[in-house]
Amino acid sequence: MARLVLNAAMKPPSRQIKRGVRRIRQVSAWIVPPGRDAFECQVMDISANGAKIISAMPSQVPDRFELAFTKDDGKHRLCEVVWRRGKMIGVQFG
Repeated sequence: MARLVLNAAMKPPSRQIKRGVRRIRQVSAWIVPPGRDAFECQVMDISANGAKIISAMPSQVPDRFELAFTKDDGKHRLCEVVWRRGKMIGVQFG
């Protein structure tokens, strides 16, 4: 009976999650909840896929919102919260 021996080169590829390159920014932005007034937050880092933000009012941040990088900017990024840790919130861009 022959035994099959797998070496590292023969192993199936492991599932890898590709993350975008995160850039540390530490800039002000505005959370724009649906139907409510915008409020300021700090963007700590950002990538093509998402960002880490800090909000003084984390309980007021809904699970889905828009993020504006200037207060009167018509361009908003749709965000979905993927994690929360105190005042820090991780969002994925939609």
